[in-house]
Amino acid sequence: MGLQGYGITFLPHIACPSLYFSIDILGPDKFVSTMQGKERSTWQSVAIIATCTLSMMLSIGSSSAAGISLPTIGRELNIVEYKLQWVVTAFNLSSGCLLLIMGRLADLHGRKRVFLLGVTFMGIFSLGAGFSQSEISLDILRGIQGIGGASVIPASLGILAQSFPPSRTRSIAFATFSAGAPMGGAIGSLLGGTLTQVTKATWRSSFFLFAGLSLMAFVGGLAFIDNDVSYQDIERRVDWLGGLLVTTGLVFICFALSDGPIAPDGFKTSFVIALLVVGATFIVVFLLWQGYLERLHESPEIAQAWWTPPPLMKVTVWTRSNWRMTAILWIAFFEWSSFQASSFWAQLYYQNYLGLSPVLTMIRFLPMSVTGLFCNVFIAIFVGHVRVVILIVLGTICTAGCGLLFAVINPASSYWAFGFPAAVIAVVGGDFVFAAGTLFVAKISLPHEQSLTGALFQTMTQLGASFGLAITTIIFNSTLKKQSARGGVQVNMSGTNAPKDAQLEAYKTAMWGAFAFGMFGALLAALFLRSVGIVGEPGKETKEDERKEKGFTA
Repeated sequence: MGLQGYGITFLPHIACPSLYFSIDILGPDKFVSTMQGKERSTWQSVAIIATCTLSMMLSIGSSSAAGISLPTIGRELNIVEYKLQWVVTAFNLSSGCLLLIMGRLADLHGRKRVFLLGVTFMGIFSLGAGFSQSEISLDILRGIQGIGGASVIPASLGILAQSFPPSRTRSIAFATFSAGAPMGGAIGSLLGGTLTQVTKATWRSSFFLFAGLSLMAFVGGLAFIDNDVSYQDIERRVDWLGGLLVTTGLVFICFALSDGPIAPDGFKTSFVIALLVVGATFIVVFLLWQGYLERLHESPEIAQAWWTPPPLMKVTVWTRSNWRMTAILWIAFFEWSSFQASSFWAQLYYQNYLGLSPVLTMIRFLPMSVTGLFCNVFIAIFVGHVRVVILIVLGTICTAGCGLLFAVINPASSYWAFGFPAAVIAVVGGDFVFAAGTLFVAKISLPHEQSLTGALFQTMTQLGASFGLAITTIIFNSTLKKQSARGGVQVNMSGTNAPKDAQLEAYKTAMWGAFAFGMFGALLAALFLRSVGIVGEPGKETKEDERKEKGFTA
């Protein structure tokens, strides 16, 4: 059985800290960017934050709007059900697997330039997707549109880090930007479903809408984002070979993780195994190549050749701040494994086990909206006063707690006993880890690599989400098969004939997996981030002390 057989509608939580709130707490009427020596009004700062946040909403909302429109797209374009998911998967594959190369290009050739290019791609190919008349053309256009998503996210992270040095304003900027993901998901689902149902153009209307919003983001970026900073001592040759290696490896791995559960023999299917092995091999070769280039460029006595550009990603970036960079990246990986898995199986539990409609299921997830709002407001205000280890440990435990509540749920109990508290705490980890994590990554990264390290963080979250779904799907299918066999039932491909008690046990064991991912993330944070202080505001250390903490060399 596979994920597509469930007919799931993803319901991202809503978190929308008001821009008016941001204006009120920014403080002075003027903000001075020490990075560019440029005085900027509060309204200009808000415009930059709003533009970057809109780009995040576009990237996430585009997928959620397309996802909720899949049944209508399938009927109108005569696409069979098992191929429908490619309308969403094509975008997610290109946007997720091209993050590193686009982040590097943003650092080398201008974040504003890459941002504008990204929203242009999203707008033009969203418009093209709206006019698609066939399955192939729609899938291709969605894949190309994903290049825009891969461009705007790392570029936006670099723009925010470049525009706002460590300060209260940076905390607000990153917290608001992180809220763009759930806001985009919720708005995309809402508008996508509404436009599909009430407009004559049905599903095409949502693509036209996002094309218009992309134009807004382009105008905002052109008008408000500061001109790119020129780093005179940085060589601008691009490691295209490294980009090819890492992109190919990520595509193979992500495709295998997403297609494994629906393959004929699951992850035992030969092509799935081959994709995982080949993808992992490409990643290993990529890391070896990056290490070679880094060592080569650290030895000035060695002559440089045309085929040895600076590395796409320095391998030593993982060792920053005494390996805490590695810790925060893997914490993000396991946090998203836990959050994506628990959210996915909770929705299936409500719809497939309890038999609730999508609307009633959405109502049960509404507490996520309120929690998401308060989490991002809390981060904006208090991240400059609370140690990052406290925020991240608390957040990952809360996400794990959601999995725990569903792992021990009693279906006969009231929603208020298990479902409500699970919905309240589920989003705390994602909000806390993304906002605090990206702030920490920005703090320990050099100015000319902010987009790359932001892309690295985002790549780990996407890999974590795919990994969490893949592992918990294996757990679910294995448990369902075993429990059904005990009752003398041979489960069919879709699992619709499984006994109720077998289904419940399968949901519970999958949720135990989500719980384990969250707790492992909390353990990593407690072990490796305990000596990290506050990341939301600049510390008292001197610049030299700060460089030593980051592990930089002159």
